[in-house]
Amino acid sequence: MRNVSGMRMVLAVFVLVLAVFTVPLLAQDKPADDMQIVREKVKADKKLFVSEGMGLTESEAKAFWPVYDAYQADLGKLFDRSVKLIEDYAKNYQTMSNETAKKLVDEMVAIEGSRQNLRTSYLPKFRKALPEKKVARYYQLENKVHAVVAYELATKIPLVK
Repeated sequence: MRNVSGMRMVLAVFVLVLAVFTVPLLAQDKPADDMQIVREKVKADKKLFVSEGMGLTESEAKAFWPVYDAYQADLGKLFDRSVKLIEDYAKNYQTMSNETAKKLVDEMVAIEGSRQNLRTSYLPKFRKALPEKKVARYYQLENKVHAVVAYELATKIPLVK
């Protein structure tokens, strides 16, 4: 049951983050400091979720967490690009031209490709830190979090007119 409550926690946190980004369609009146606080909270909650889900030994944890932290820092850069993409979409939603739509789709596909490349590039590092079953478990946890975020975005962002 621990996994269910942990997943609910992650879902709640990501719903909060997505609400911050999508409900007001990234209104510019939101102070940057508030966004940083939310981002740090999400990072901490995700790390707790991963920690609970992994069941690492002390030696595994010593090898895993530095790789995890580096990976999350790189994922954060992709998150920033995604936020910018959502901002651009929100700005252009009512008056979307074909040219703007093309640019947005190209960026969306580029972000997805970068995410996959990042996952692939970190795989040997995770394999060096953990046994294969725990690497698989970690990638499953990341997939769950990504699926929650993707679902929430899909439900909050309207289709192009």
